[in-house]
Amino acid sequence: MRAVVATLGYVLSADRRQVLMLRRDKRVDDIHHGYYNGLGGKLEPGEDVVAGMRREIREESGLTCEAVEFAGTVSWPGFGRDGENWFGFLFRIPRWSGRVSPDCAEGTLIWTDLADVLAGRVPMWPSDRHFLPLVFADPPRVFHGVLPFVDGVAVDWHYSLTD
Repeated sequence: MRAVVATLGYVLSADRRQVLMLRRDKRVDDIHHGYYNGLGGKLEPGEDVVAGMRREIREESGLTCEAVEFAGTVSWPGFGRDGENWFGFLFRIPRWSGRVSPDCAEGTLIWTDLADVLAGRVPMWPSDRHFLPLVFADPPRVFHGVLPFVDGVAVDWHYSLTD
């Protein structure tokens, strides 16, 4: 399977009660328009996933990752604008430095209560509710999920744990 390889990261507040979310509200042609999401994007050629995650966090938020925790992977067959397959490496960012930039080309950065994210009280892709509890599980366990899409709608979800 050919796939777009990407990162998706969730920057946590020091008390781990809030997460920095990106409200995608800048480009009306964005398939994520109106939704809240983590930060991240496509890997660049020759870039490893951790370096890509650090770069995306810095570019989108202005923050420097001091710690990066691997949460798992999600394969999104059929997700992209033209039915592309996406494969994402998901991370938690529990320690960081800097100040959140007010200028993000992708949208508005908003500190959001993690409880609201997990309870579905934030406008997100409906399918995110499947993997977000795994990203924020305590204790954390690495997972590998598959979330196929048909015509812009998730049609299944399953995952495996590595331990």
